[in-house]
Order: sequence, then C-alpha cells, then structure tokens
Amino acid sequence: MTTFVMGRTLGLLVCGHCRATVRGIGSRALCPRCGAPIHPRRPHSVATTAALLVSAAVLYVPANLLPVMHTHTFFSDDDDTIMSGVIALLHEGSWPLALLVFVASIVVPLLKLLAMGWLLFAVVRQSPGNALQRSKLFRLVEFIGRWSMLDVYAIALLVSLVQIRSLANIHAGLGALAFGAVVVLTMLAAQSFDERLLWDIPSDG
Repeated sequence: MTTFVMGRTLGLLVCGHCRATVRGIGSRALCPRCGAPIHPRRPHSVATTAALLVSAAVLYVPANLLPVMHTHTFFSDDDDTIMSGVIALLHEGSWPLALLVFVASIVVPLLKLLAMGWLLFAVVRQSPGNALQRSKLFRLVEFIGRWSMLDVYAIALLVSLVQIRSLANIHAGLGALAFGAVVVLTMLAAQSFDERLLWDIPSDG
C-alpha cells in the first residue's frame, strides 16, 4: 500500500488523556474510559504553541545575558552568567561539567526553539514535506524535554560543593528564573502542539 487512511475518516478519535481509541460522534465526543472531551484535532493548538514559543524565545535572551548565580564570599561578590560559568569551569579544568552546562543550557533550548518553530511554520504554511521525518523530529524534541533541567541539577551539586569548601553563599539570579521559564515554556509548547497536524499536510511525494 502506498497510501494510508486516517482514523478520523473512519470515525475514530483518540483521547488525549488516556490514549483510548473510540468511535466519535460528530466533531466532538466524550471518552468512555475517562470522560474527557475528544477532538479530531486539539483546539487552538497552533495559536497556543505559537504564543508559548514566542514567549520562550523572548526569555531565551535574558536567560543567557543576565546572571544566573550571585556568589558572596568574605573577599568578593561575583555575578555569573551561563557562559561565564562555562568559561570558569573550563579554567578550573572541569571540562565535562562545562560541556554539560553549555549543551544543556545553551544548545538544547536553542535547538528546541528552532525545531518547534520550523514544525509550527510548516503546519501554518502547509508546506509539503516528509510527515514521518517531521513526526520523528517532534518526538525527539519531546524526548529531550525531560533532560532540559539536567544542568540545573549539576549546578545545584556544584553550588553545594562550593558552599561546603569555601563557605561561600550562592543565590540564584534573574537569569536562572528566565532560564527556568524557557524550559517550562518549551515543554508546554511541545505538549500543546498536536502532532497529527503534521499528517494533514499534503505530501511532497
């Protein structure tokens, strides 16, 4: 077979909460398993995802420019951004931790924004393409979303070690709040995006 049949053409709908497959009645139905409303496509998915992505993109700039940590010792007060923290870790010889923070804090959020933006643009413009590849890309974005806070755990461990060894006081800065907001917003954007919209686009083949 060279073509496929969508479930909604057969009157089948999937519950977004419990993933049950039911036979829909009209454009809306209630899931017999959990009672949640079922829609052929998630309502306002494109608008919601676009709003979340734009907000995350705006906050991505201060997340990387504003200090994420304020360090107070007996001798000095220092403010560190994500990039200055990476450089400091490199100077200390902790290149694995520096690489972890750089990839998880700068590279991964940027790639997630670009990937979700490209998928959303394809849906809005109805750009022909390989739906399977786009769907795999979206699932990859969803998968790496659970690792987005990995660098935060690493920084928390680093902070605890610094406080024990040098009796320094470290406080989170506005950059950390902005970064946390970027992570949450990109995760919400992925959750609000209806993957089935990618299969509604005409194929280029």
